[in-house]
Amino acid sequence: MILVTGGAGLLGKELITQLLAQGKRVRAIYNKTPLAAFNSNNLQQQQCDILDVMGLEEAMQGIEEVYHCAAIVTFNPRRKADMFKINVEGTANIVNAALDAGIRKMVYVSSVAALGRIREDGPINETMNWTEETSNSSYGQSKYMAELEVWRGIGEGLNAVMVNPVIILGAGDWNAGSSQIFKNVYNEFPWYSNGVTGFVDVRDVAKAMIQLMESDISAQRFILSAADRSYKDVLTLMAKAFHKKPPHKSVTPFIAKIVWRLEALKSRFTGNDPLVTKETAKTALATVHFDNSKLKKYLPDFSYRTIEETITETCAAFSRKLNS
Repeated sequence: MILVTGGAGLLGKELITQLLAQGKRVRAIYNKTPLAAFNSNNLQQQQCDILDVMGLEEAMQGIEEVYHCAAIVTFNPRRKADMFKINVEGTANIVNAALDAGIRKMVYVSSVAALGRIREDGPINETMNWTEETSNSSYGQSKYMAELEVWRGIGEGLNAVMVNPVIILGAGDWNAGSSQIFKNVYNEFPWYSNGVTGFVDVRDVAKAMIQLMESDISAQRFILSAADRSYKDVLTLMAKAFHKKPPHKSVTPFIAKIVWRLEALKSRFTGNDPLVTKETAKTALATVHFDNSKLKKYLPDFSYRTIEETITETCAAFSRKLNS
């Protein structure tokens, strides 16, 4: 039996889909809303908050493998405390419960934000960590601190590996997370930034996680990135796939400062998360490259889909949803 946390998210859903397709038995824990769109006798759903220590002990019964995907991804300063509680304390609880249950192995989903992604002097690799100087992101700090909890668990005998994905692309809920990029392009949002970052298909992230779980690899972390591309290139590819007008207005640092300040003011009145924050504006303007070679050394047969393939297929999936 395999335990998956965060099964309602883009990556969690894809991971469960692939596990079920392989005939695996999965127990997915959820906080408030049960998972939808699954019809399998091999899937159990159990309500459990990862801050609930007793509930996690119960959820771990009979479990051999754990995929820990649950996290809060936010750049809203007002949600910082909740984010740290879930991402750090929640991960510590998962690690402790896994140690107590004597599970075979755990795969933890971190982020390249935990590596300190504001680095323009060279490519980012797995030897790097979040620091005040290399990251403007509290989210990155929370994921780095969560990784420290996993390393603690490894020191106490936990068999575990960590993955650090870049921006994950897939046909999830386009009102949330990275899938919002597709919605903005579909609605012909005119702006683009000149920044560069890594992108990866959600199917490849799940595939890599499963292969790492089934391997004898332990006590390692892996950047998961298909390729580094400019935001402009990626947004233009999406627009062409949707048959929409591509973005044509460049966001300058001056414009970015105006936008995030206006969004912060708007957020105070509406109570909603700002679409752009000081952190995300700086990240979008940065030119960042990722060294994805380590995974290939450990899993030589692994290969990524191209960014073009990912975008074409994801846009087609969104189009089918919109027309159904």
